[in-house]
Amino acid sequence: MHSLGRASALIAAGTLVSRVTGLLRATVLVLAIGSIGRAADAFAIANQLPNYIFQVLSAGVLTAVIVPQVVKWSRHEDGGQAYISKFFTLAAVILLGVTAAAMLCAPLLVTAFAAKFTPAQHALATAFALWCLPQIFFYGMFALLGETLNARRVFGPYAWAPIANNVVSIAGFILFINLFGGQRNQLAHWDPTMIAVLGGLTTLGIVTQTLLLLFFWRRTGLRIRADFRWRGMGMGEIRNLAGWTVAMLLVGLGVSSVQQIVLSGASGENAATAAWYNAWLVFMLPYSIIVMSIGTPYFTQLSEHAGAGRDEDVRADIGRAMRTLGLLVVIAAVAVMVAAVPAARIITNSADQAVALAPVLIGFLLGLVPLAVQFVIQRTFYAYGDTRTPFLFTLFQAAIAIGLALLMPLFVPQELLAAAVATAQSFSSLAQVILASWLLHRRLGSLGMGANLWAIARFTLAALPAAAAGWGVYVLAGSHAGWMTTGMIQGALGVCVIGAVALAVYIAILALFRAPELRTAVGLVRRLAGR
Repeated sequence: MHSLGRASALIAAGTLVSRVTGLLRATVLVLAIGSIGRAADAFAIANQLPNYIFQVLSAGVLTAVIVPQVVKWSRHEDGGQAYISKFFTLAAVILLGVTAAAMLCAPLLVTAFAAKFTPAQHALATAFALWCLPQIFFYGMFALLGETLNARRVFGPYAWAPIANNVVSIAGFILFINLFGGQRNQLAHWDPTMIAVLGGLTTLGIVTQTLLLLFFWRRTGLRIRADFRWRGMGMGEIRNLAGWTVAMLLVGLGVSSVQQIVLSGASGENAATAAWYNAWLVFMLPYSIIVMSIGTPYFTQLSEHAGAGRDEDVRADIGRAMRTLGLLVVIAAVAVMVAAVPAARIITNSADQAVALAPVLIGFLLGLVPLAVQFVIQRTFYAYGDTRTPFLFTLFQAAIAIGLALLMPLFVPQELLAAAVATAQSFSSLAQVILASWLLHRRLGSLGMGANLWAIARFTLAALPAAAAGWGVYVLAGSHAGWMTTGMIQGALGVCVIGAVALAVYIAILALFRAPELRTAVGLVRRLAGR
């Protein structure tokens, strides 16, 4: 547990700095191209095309395959060096092929995610995509290197390396503003030079974070060389593991495609694609800091316990992770919901735009607790080498998300369309975690879910008065017309004030009722802060 605590501290610190600088990066980008408008939506689609693949690689194919396989290969006499060399070579070849194919199909990819863009908007998005799609290779290699470092218990670099990307991008966006001016949210504002500068500098940030991981590779004790002799490396087992996660990739891409096609019809004066991604970035701040930093070391431990057949220890890991994550994510979700407008002001150009974006953020936050539980359950299946079952419950979630997204334009006005689709996404995540929990119960037996759910219910009850206190602070500050929405910096300060008040009330209530989980969580936070 000591090593897990230290790893959690290292990851939490890196993730915190990474996400904060990522938010600053988004803020500077908003100053350059805006947050609501056709040009902003065109760039958002182009820049997210490689991200879609990275997200699934990092949380699906590589997480499902690399961590358990490296743990297994490390038991070999050479520490897994030969097998890992073969796998790295194969992965690099595949990533190069996928990147080349994506660039050739750039116009089709833009259509697949933004079919309702105007012709001029589609052309701009395609031009941006040609500069952004090379990120696929570097995102993939970044995830491959990072997951291998995690599997070898070198936890810090993977969390800290994205900071380099953010720093390079921030500098690049500032350079862009100095060269061409800001607020270029109209399609007519763009020429090939501007497109090349913005797209090229964005990709340069991804290249930088990938190369940075190579400086930490020596800590793994592995020497990787190109090895094209893939026969005999257990490709059958890897193919079986990766096959289902590749299928899950296609399902996830299908969901994103439908959602973005729906949102592309609202592009222009309404919160649409760029607003969606900016709201998601704010949402990911508490998710990454809390869930990823605490959950990632647990996943390595789960893999070790599952590999040794210690099911009782796995069940204990599940319960401990769920209750610890639950106590923290409940108050995070509630506090950011109350501070949604100030939080949205950080990534918008006006108070009116913040009010328009806030419902999108709230829609995502409704799914924060289910996603935290889902993180633990999904990675438990991965620890047992089961990628088929996660595909099945992801398919279930995808069907709900797609169905609801297609229905939303029939009942929801365009100005609320992005918020409605985000809420539908959260609802589908809740349905998914219910099914996933039942399937894991069938595999491992009793998970103590009753006690875990009761703990989350108690946390939610304690969070309600905390939310009321935070809302009171927002109202006293003038609400939408107050100081918290007068600028980006004021918005960030407003979030901090509201969050601090809500957190203080939450802790006081839990302490008053002597919640047993509070001492564990406070001890964990103290250890994380101390380290």
